[in-house]
Amino acid sequence: MIRPDANRKTILFCLFLLLLVAAFYPHPAQGAVESQQLQTTGHETIGRELPIWSILPFVGLLLSIALGPLAMPHFWHRHYGKISACWAVLFAVPFLFAFPGTAVREIVHVFLVDYIPFIILLWSLFTISGGIVIGGDLKGTPFFNTIMLLIGTILASWVGTTGAAMIMIRPVLKANRDRLRKAHLICFFIFLVANIGGALTPLGDPPLFLGFLHNVPFFWVTVNLYSHMFFSAGILLVLFYFVDRFHFRKEEVKGQEKAHTGVRIKIEGLINFTFLAGVIVAILISGYWQHGHIDLLGTRIQYQNLFRDIVILIMGFLSLYFTPAQYREANDFGWAPMKEVAKIFAGIFVTIIPALAILRAGNEGALSWIISSIRGPFHYFWVSGFLSSFLDNAPTYLTFFNTALAKLRMTEAMIPAALDVTGAACNVEFIGYLKAISAGSVFMGANTYIGNAPNFMIKSIAEEAGIIMPSFFGYIFKYSLPILIPVFILVSWIFF
Repeated sequence: MIRPDANRKTILFCLFLLLLVAAFYPHPAQGAVESQQLQTTGHETIGRELPIWSILPFVGLLLSIALGPLAMPHFWHRHYGKISACWAVLFAVPFLFAFPGTAVREIVHVFLVDYIPFIILLWSLFTISGGIVIGGDLKGTPFFNTIMLLIGTILASWVGTTGAAMIMIRPVLKANRDRLRKAHLICFFIFLVANIGGALTPLGDPPLFLGFLHNVPFFWVTVNLYSHMFFSAGILLVLFYFVDRFHFRKEEVKGQEKAHTGVRIKIEGLINFTFLAGVIVAILISGYWQHGHIDLLGTRIQYQNLFRDIVILIMGFLSLYFTPAQYREANDFGWAPMKEVAKIFAGIFVTIIPALAILRAGNEGALSWIISSIRGPFHYFWVSGFLSSFLDNAPTYLTFFNTALAKLRMTEAMIPAALDVTGAACNVEFIGYLKAISAGSVFMGANTYIGNAPNFMIKSIAEEAGIIMPSFFGYIFKYSLPILIPVFILVSWIFF
């Protein structure tokens, strides 16, 4: 039970931290002068001036996300939105106090350019996929389960890891309802469908969509990461088949292989594939159509991006209107996962501002030691991947994406030309960095339950279905370390 005065104590504690953080910020008079300079010099000046303590709210929020569900699950699930808001305020108020004009522009920019489009896409994919029902006479044999994981892996790049996970997890659970050992199935599902499968398009995983928002061409990841994805997924699918076959035979459920030959699969809610196509078309158009911009509080908003977000919202609302309610009921559809992602990521996108600004400052920022220690694609792959395992892969991607830009003294406007291998401005070094950052951030989100948004949702759905899932550290030591890490070592050895 949470004591009645818990909220009051939480507020008082946050106020104390707020005063503590504010004490380390520059004097407001100094900030006012710097604010005038920032109007002309941009993010890099902020990074040179912000103290290292300004990233503490970001670190605190990420630690809360990592440890909160484990140390105080009841409190966390009731108050995660307040915790996220508290950390955001701990950064935003001192920031506004020290750099009044600049802080407003930076916060408005991160919401209008990064957070809102990010949430709109996730909401639409989550909504549309929730109206697609896969059912029928499903039999959970090793062959059938492998095929289901393969379908989910391919689907993830086009409807998102969250969308594919929500479409495929319930058919997989239904097909295996009579199986005794199923935890390994859910863990491999997290590996493939909720993470690695999303590596081929910006629709697949939040880091890649954020890269697309920052000028990485839509099909760049499709062309450049397909070999990494198919290599990793191929090894895991083959390994899964033999692991599942071992457990299947150990249970002595004979005759199911024959029964599977007559399986019938039924898909309902097919109209939602039209809405998914609408989302894809809107994103493609926004990537290639340049049609001017408007300025809002110092933030440039492209008309094509407004068009994209409006169309994506319309596709989601059309799915809600045209999909019969019983289809969503069959999927046990609910808004709780989406609410959790929206609240937590609002805090993440605010508190990440100083870390990104300091990294953009390169060797003149307080985190210059990170830039100097990361020298090649191998390092980018493992460092971005390791942090994606325990923090969150979207902000991790953004952090090292900006690190690579700072290291090579590039701007976002230079990215398309730098990635064009047929052009004179092609930057082979940046291409290697971006491949490593993209693969590391997407693939290694599978290393823990908290590495990617769908991971914990899949675990919760499986536990609701009566499956005993490994603990947080049990998942790491029984599955990620012995299975995923050797695969990633091979990936880094072959490709980086």
